[in-house]
Amino acid sequence: MQRGRAKYLFVLPGIIWVLVFTIFPLLYSLRLSFFYARLGREQRFVGLDNFARAFSDYRFWNSLQVTLFFVAVSVTLTVLLGLGLALLFHRPIRGQRMFRSLFTMPLFTAPIALGYLGLTIFHEEVGAVNTVLRALGMTDLPRWFSSVWLARLAIVLVDVWQWTPFCFLVILAGLQSLPEEIYDAAKLDTSSGWDMFRYITFPLIGPVLFTVTILRMVETFKVLDIPFSMTSGGPGAATQTYSFYIYLTGLRNFNAGYASALAYILLVMMLMISMFFFNRLRRIYE
Repeated sequence: MQRGRAKYLFVLPGIIWVLVFTIFPLLYSLRLSFFYARLGREQRFVGLDNFARAFSDYRFWNSLQVTLFFVAVSVTLTVLLGLGLALLFHRPIRGQRMFRSLFTMPLFTAPIALGYLGLTIFHEEVGAVNTVLRALGMTDLPRWFSSVWLARLAIVLVDVWQWTPFCFLVILAGLQSLPEEIYDAAKLDTSSGWDMFRYITFPLIGPVLFTVTILRMVETFKVLDIPFSMTSGGPGAATQTYSFYIYLTGLRNFNAGYASALAYILLVMMLMISMFFFNRLRRIYE
C-alpha cells in the first residue's frame, strides 16, 4: 500500500510542473487573447478584435515574411549539410570521433551566446570575416548589419552553424540503423554509389529526413535569441522575426492581449503545417 502511494509522490512534482508552467500559461494566454490587456490598465473583453487586428498590422506581415525566409533557407541548409556530414561520417575515416565531437559543440551552446559570438564574427570593422576579406585585398567590405539581406544572411549562417549538428546526429543514427544486407545485395547489381543512395538510402531514411525537417521548422519558426543578440531586429525591422515581434508586443509594449493573440496565430499555423506534412508522409508510406 505504501509502495503504491510512493510512486505517486515521485510523479507528483512532474505533474505540478506541467500544470503550473505549461497548462496554466497556455490557458491563461488563450483567455488574454480575447481581452484588451495592458499592464496597469483594466482588462476588458474584446472578442476576436486582437486576432482581426493582426491581419491589418503591417508589422505582423513583415515579421511573418522574415520568419518564412529564415525557415526556408535555414531548414534547407541545415538538413542538406546534416545529410552530407552524416553520409561522410557513415564510413570509417581517421579522427572520426574527434570530428564528431567538434561538429556537435555548437548544439550545446546557448543560442543567445552564439548570437553574441556571431556579432563579433560579422562585425563590420573588427569582425573575423571582414578581417579575412581585408587581408585578401577586398576593399569594398560587406556591411553585415547595415544591409537588409546581409543581416539576414548573417543570422541564417549562425543558425545553420548551431543546428546542423542536430540534423547530422539524427540522420547519422538513421543511416546506422539501415540493414547492411540490402547494400550487399545491391552491390551485385550496381557499383554506383549514387544509384545506391538514390534508390536505397534516400527512400529508407525518408521518414528520418521528414522528422528532422519538421523539428527544424518548428524550432526556426520560434527563432528569437539569435536576431535579438545580433541585430536587435535591424536594420529597421529587416530581421524582426515573428517571435521577436511577439516579445516586443508583450514584454516591451506590455500589450499582453495582442501578444497572446499573435502567439495563438503562430500555434495554429504550426499545427496546420505539421498536419499537412504528416498527412503527406502517411500517404507516401502507407
